[in-house]
Amino acid sequence: MGKNVLIIGASGDIGCSIAERLSAEGYQLILHYNQNRPVLDKLREKLDDSNILSVIQADLSKENQIKEFISHLVFPVDAIIFASGKAHFGLFQETAEQVMDEMLNLHVKAPWMITKAMLPGMIHNKFGKIIFISSIWGDVGASYEVIYSSVKGAQNSFVKALAKEVAPSGVSVNGISPGYIDTKMNSHLTEEEKLAIYAEIPMNRAGTADEIAHVTSFLLDKRSNYIQGDIINVTGGW
Repeated sequence: MGKNVLIIGASGDIGCSIAERLSAEGYQLILHYNQNRPVLDKLREKLDDSNILSVIQADLSKENQIKEFISHLVFPVDAIIFASGKAHFGLFQETAEQVMDEMLNLHVKAPWMITKAMLPGMIHNKFGKIIFISSIWGDVGASYEVIYSSVKGAQNSFVKALAKEVAPSGVSVNGISPGYIDTKMNSHLTEEEKLAIYAEIPMNRAGTADEIAHVTSFLLDKRSNYIQGDIINVTGGW
């Protein structure tokens, strides 16, 4: 049997691609989603039922639901993929405190708490993989996406720091930093805006969710164990 992988945000475009890729490779999956149950149901139709250990709903932007979600994690977890993707667009000075709290919970506190709960088992087994799907904005920042850039930067720092702490225990912690990826998160952009972005990208196109899934699979491979505390850019040279 394959390793047990918890995918946070499995109903998103990137999460779905990761789930399909890992299921095909024989991993056993624990799938998290928030609102997109119809998308998750369609995803399950594509997967081998024997590879799905459980499906858990939770709004991880709410602190009480983070704790409830963790209580439902009854299977051992060998790897965690944090692929939940919720951005916030708007002027920083007009951002409500509630939005700030929700973004912090979703992108920072939930990963902290979930990782904290799963680490003892990984350390005991001398094996574990923790992978964050971060963002290019976590490194360079983006106007009108100050909150999103901030929490993604926090994820990158968490990866680098935790990797040093748990490396002696056989646990790998890394991140993937996508550039412009063709997902629903960018559906608010007009065709003209998309073309303007492509013009800035040396490869002159958007990336795909499958390309992010491929790098995720690469990091999960035991032959990638010596990669530690790294943030792999998948940006087309942007």
